[in-house]
Amino acid sequence: MHPYLDEVDGNDFTTRDTPSPAFIAAMSARYPTERETDALYVRKMQRRSGPPYQRMTLDELKACLDGLLGAHLTGAYEVSDCGWFTGGVSKIQMGFTLAWTDPVEGPKRERLVIRMDPNEGSNTTSREREWDLLRAFEGVIPVPKVYWIDREGKWFPEPALVYAFVPGVTKPRTTATGRVSGLGTNFGPELRQKLAPQFLKHLAAIHTFDPASTPLPSMDVPRPGTTDSGLWQLNRARRVWEEDRGEDVPLVEVACNWLERNLPVTDHVGVVHGDFRSGNFLFDEATGRIDAWLDWERGHLGDRHRDLAWMTDLTMGHYGEDGTTYYVCGLIPQHDFFRLYEEASGLTIDPERLAWYRILNSVQILGSVIATGYRVARLGKSHQDILLTRVKGMAPTVMAQLSRLLRERL
Repeated sequence: MHPYLDEVDGNDFTTRDTPSPAFIAAMSARYPTERETDALYVRKMQRRSGPPYQRMTLDELKACLDGLLGAHLTGAYEVSDCGWFTGGVSKIQMGFTLAWTDPVEGPKRERLVIRMDPNEGSNTTSREREWDLLRAFEGVIPVPKVYWIDREGKWFPEPALVYAFVPGVTKPRTTATGRVSGLGTNFGPELRQKLAPQFLKHLAAIHTFDPASTPLPSMDVPRPGTTDSGLWQLNRARRVWEEDRGEDVPLVEVACNWLERNLPVTDHVGVVHGDFRSGNFLFDEATGRIDAWLDWERGHLGDRHRDLAWMTDLTMGHYGEDGTTYYVCGLIPQHDFFRLYEEASGLTIDPERLAWYRILNSVQILGSVIATGYRVARLGKSHQDILLTRVKGMAPTVMAQLSRLLRERL
């Protein structure tokens, strides 16, 4: 642990089960990041000593929904066909049908989705930020339409978002793939040809979107030509690691120290999706059309290299039928990807910044699977304890990758 934190809670990892106000304040001071991120982590730690996750019934969640709808709708409405959605590792999701009268469009009957945090998930993220980004990109790339948000958990037990249901699949039903959260999805040659151009087009649209063109109140704006963006993201990863871990991992400490000494300068500040990859878009299997991009919860304003490093991580893709061609996110040959991205976006790729963000992403993954996954499962805070325990098996592979990346730089 960093000496700054030894002064408040020492090296007893069990103190993180019931963090003291001094420890929470020390974390916030030692690792400054965006205001919204800081508020989320303070809230997480303040509530950590509370009761474990308790499963809600559909009727209980529907009662919460009635509270939200009653506050936002002026006329009569009817909720029916409620059912759980099993997709997604870190959020609780329920589908339902709403019959109501839209003030602009008139009577409607629509399938909608509630997306709500558990007590504490594998990622501590902002529903307000997700709301901002989905609204910003409506009409720019395919995204579900958002309707209502419960920012503070006024009607629901935790912050929640209601948006339109979009039909589709995240992986084909005809290939031998069953990877967790879309990692290593094999789309097959025919779907690759249809999906890859859309994948690149949508990525370019995100990275060239002008953040000043629409309000994004939940996001701080890093200054171009500075190290703000890299520092905020590094501090975010370090804070997760220090708040959640249950063991010492010297490799992570070495990586974080290197990252801090080599912070990159951002040339172009744009929207970063944060989890742009296969598994996070819905497509029509018959036509190969991408109909919705999901999981904007890690989105922020910053450096595009964060997304590029994430989607080109080896855990995200697979080798093709020839056994030698590696496909980024299962879609685009790695030797073509960066050239095609530059052509689509008009933005250049800096190999040094890409390498920096690859190391940061490895640290972030280890924070999720070793630290947060462990702590959340230990305290029973989520509905996905078994899955969070399972994904810890990624740690040796990610550690080997991180070690190799560091050896290339040290």
